[in-house]
Amino acid sequence: MGATQQLLTHHAEGVTTITLNRPDALNALTPVMLKDLAEALAAAADDERVRAVVLTGSGRAFSAGVDLKSLNGAPIVDGMVGDLLDVPARAAIESIESMPKPVIAKVNGHCFTGALEVVLACDLVYIATGAKLGDTHAKWGLRPTWGMSQRLPRKIGVTRARELSLTAAVFGAAEALEWGLANAIAERDALDTLVAERVAQICSNSAGAIAAYKDLWRQTFDTSLADGVAFESRSHYRIDDSNTRLAEFLK
Repeated sequence: MGATQQLLTHHAEGVTTITLNRPDALNALTPVMLKDLAEALAAAADDERVRAVVLTGSGRAFSAGVDLKSLNGAPIVDGMVGDLLDVPARAAIESIESMPKPVIAKVNGHCFTGALEVVLACDLVYIATGAKLGDTHAKWGLRPTWGMSQRLPRKIGVTRARELSLTAAVFGAAEALEWGLANAIAERDALDTLVAERVAQICSNSAGAIAAYKDLWRQTFDTSLADGVAFESRSHYRIDDSNTRLAEFLK
């Protein structure tokens, strides 16, 4: 297990688990934590042993969002938290979306604003039933700069996303599931088992095929349906285990 003060990483059986590790501060995001997160995600992307990444939090929260105290009194200009937070956060989110491996958010507790922006970039999301989530940018006179305005409407629909962001309303795991933000929810003591089962299923499948899916999904919201289908048909990916897997099936 590797550790920094604010982040833990653990690798076992093809899975890298990255844990936000400031439990006394509800894992509030700092520049150091975001930099470490971006580096840990980049390392997982480059590590041939890694088949999947799980992102979670220590203690009773996933993350309360940005720790504005970590700016050390730097002024907020026009509602933006600034490059100290923006640069590593965007690097982490880009790594989640671009790596050829699935990133699974195990939302073990409360998840707000900047942390929700990170979760929205993940491929799969599993949430503890007692967790609360929300986009509170407007409550604090802030504006999103990590993709909330683009990913939240795509995930749950424009009408509902507008309401959540304009009211800064808090919602629960059951609502996240109903709206399509979560793949599944579970009691906190069952969440680890649920995620472990899903990750094991993923890791039993073709890494090459999964990498192809991740790249193809990136086209989904950037093109029309016709252009996306055309991109899918002309794309080429190296998948070297097709015949072996099919031979087992055809026995």
